[in-house]
Amino acid sequence: MEFFKIRRTIPFMRYALIFNVISLITFIAAVFFLVHRGLNYSIEFTGGTLIEVGYHDAAKVDAIRQALEKAGYKAEAQNFGSSREVLIRMHLEANQSSSDVAQKVMGVLKQQDPSAELRRVEFVGPQVGRELVDLGLVALLVTAVGIVCYLWLRFEWRFGVSGIIANLHDVVIILGFFAFFQWEFSLPVLAAVLAVLGYSVNESVVVFDRVRENFRKMRKASTPEVIDSAITGVISRTIITHGCTQMMVTTMLIFGGQALHYFALALTIGILFGIYSSVLVASPLVMWLGAKRDQFIKPTHRGRRDEHEGAVV
Repeated sequence: MEFFKIRRTIPFMRYALIFNVISLITFIAAVFFLVHRGLNYSIEFTGGTLIEVGYHDAAKVDAIRQALEKAGYKAEAQNFGSSREVLIRMHLEANQSSSDVAQKVMGVLKQQDPSAELRRVEFVGPQVGRELVDLGLVALLVTAVGIVCYLWLRFEWRFGVSGIIANLHDVVIILGFFAFFQWEFSLPVLAAVLAVLGYSVNESVVVFDRVRENFRKMRKASTPEVIDSAITGVISRTIITHGCTQMMVTTMLIFGGQALHYFALALTIGILFGIYSSVLVASPLVMWLGAKRDQFIKPTHRGRRDEHEGAVV
């Protein structure tokens, strides 16, 4: 299915060096902000207090969040289980206990709505957060290794290396955005980062498959011409696929509320940079690493057969 068909091949590889320099600059900038500013971890990673509050009627989460902010509390509030249950996450300051914080929070909430009732208070220790960070890094590492092995087996090692560099580029860019703006990095955001890895490699596979196909069809074309033709040929598909995906993610971003806001934001950044990296990072890297037509087409031994046949005759 194509909305449009481009008749003339777009010379992407003519500007490959420029694209790679831009990618390197953005990558270095993202790493810089990660090192110097760090991520703003949620309480799942740093430790804090979970407070579950019940209401007689449907709770107004936005009003609860505003009331806590006016009282000087930095907290996350979202529905939990039903519209009448609210889960509040808060960081603990020095010399604070979960019970003291819960009592003060309930005082604020009861002033807003007398039907507010404390259901439970839990403390999340930082050691749990440390474990989550370690497991998250292991998940990223295992995913990256799996992607390299998959691309290596399906195509060729140059494609595997190019694909994983492009995918890790997307991950670092997402983390760089969260470090620069100090957006909260939570478990849903980590899930979004892992989802972007799989989503981005899908686009890379589509482009790589077309490159391999063009190497077999375009026998007299150079490697840059083959890659340009492959990218141009999948542009319509890319617009349809990513456009539909982004519409769903934008819906979550606008109507999903605070609970899905950063999750959808991470996916949005990942989708945009996933398109860029698959087309303008991975493909030039394949070219720089020396991909050739001979790597996909086995040479025939016609001359040897002709010599054998001549001897027989």
